[in-house]
Amino acid sequence: MNSEELVNTIVDALEDIKAYDIDVIDVSKITSMFGYMIIASADSTRQAKSLANNVQVKVKAAGGNVYSVEGEQTGEWLLVDLGDVIVHIMLPAVREYYNLKALWSGKN
Repeated sequence: MNSEELVNTIVDALEDIKAYDIDVIDVSKITSMFGYMIIASADSTRQAKSLANNVQVKVKAAGGNVYSVEGEQTGEWLLVDLGDVIVHIMLPAVREYYNLKALWSGKN
């Protein structure tokens, strides 16, 4: 599965469970660790955990690999490491505080 297919699979999985403010950022020119970062918002910790789980299920079903999942304890900020794509699922307050989109893309 190439990076673009992986990104599409992830976005579809996030949209399935009503994630919002989904941003796909190409970071390949900034770091060699991964090519894309996806940031999505959830309304509750329960939804955030469900979103992370759905991403894992859909990526595995499409033939991709899930390397790590962090943040399941609290559910305020979950990170799903899919190799060339890193997915951040955050509650709005956490997302606003850390502002990863501005940090990685230079946009506010």
